[in-house]
Amino acid sequence: MSSSVLAKRIQTLSPSATLAVDAVVKKLEREGTKILNLSLGEPDFKTPENIQNAAVTAMREGYTHYTQTAGIPELRTVISEKFRKENSIDYDPSEIVVGVGSKQLLYHAMMALCGKDDEVLVPTPTWSTYVEQIRLAEATPVCIQLQPPFRLRAQDIEKHITPRTKAIILNSPSNPTGAVIGKEELQKIGDLAVKHNFWIIADEIYEKLLYGGVHVSVASLSDAIRARTITINGFSKSYAMTGWRIGYAGGPKEVITAMVNLQSQTTSNTSSIAQYAAVEAITGDQKSLGIMKQEFEKRREYLLDEFSRIPNLKVVEPDGAFYLFIHIEASLHTGMKT
Repeated sequence: MSSSVLAKRIQTLSPSATLAVDAVVKKLEREGTKILNLSLGEPDFKTPENIQNAAVTAMREGYTHYTQTAGIPELRTVISEKFRKENSIDYDPSEIVVGVGSKQLLYHAMMALCGKDDEVLVPTPTWSTYVEQIRLAEATPVCIQLQPPFRLRAQDIEKHITPRTKAIILNSPSNPTGAVIGKEELQKIGDLAVKHNFWIIADEIYEKLLYGGVHVSVASLSDAIRARTITINGFSKSYAMTGWRIGYAGGPKEVITAMVNLQSQTTSNTSSIAQYAAVEAITGDQKSLGIMKQEFEKRREYLLDEFSRIPNLKVVEPDGAFYLFIHIEASLHTGMKT
């Protein structure tokens, strides 16, 4: 089929590089090749048993039909309580939407808020999906290039703000650097959003994977900042539920309603079974989270030590998430010696 048949937004769309690499890896694995697959940001743990059991119970009790587009009331209620207890944000259940993973909700937030002639600030290094979703919304990504240790500061943002600035993406802890934005800088960034009237799209999917310190949600810092923030999270990383495809977002009712309306015309609700499992994830035994985090921290320390022994490689110690962002520039010129 000629590319001229396709819409311009699709002609310029880049497919997910991580998913493309993962597809190649899985093909090779099916053919018998042994590969250590590091392509996806995916925990290698099984979903905790109590969550699995909740899904089985939901199926056996007949919760296998359509739900409200925004999510079952039970789940939105416990998410509201979670936001209040853990993040100090007061979101009513009507200000919460449950979707097909946090990726879908990021896209819906972008589509609800941004359009042609708008600019969206993207601190980089970053997850490539943010940039492509901004382009799909016909807005322009404005990349803010950060230097090690990659912790975003308000002063990094100010020079990029224009009358066209509509939003900024905040991902803390960060994919791929593991950097965490401190409370003081979050306050300054939030104040900038209020002053210049732009939105904050806060991707907090790695909030429970911190190696020291306490997670701070930018929407908790003031009512004015909350009114300009969409907080997006999910169950994939912390609960090893990547395949369940369930995420959630909280924000001002007008924007959340727009996201729900968009979802009603695309996927409708996410899996009813996954939603009941997610209720258990939030309300059930949290012991498994500590076990997984402890193992991630152990691996982090091991790999930091091992990579420090390799000449011409530099690794920034991550504050959170489960990535190491490795600088290989020196080895490209001199060759890597192990």
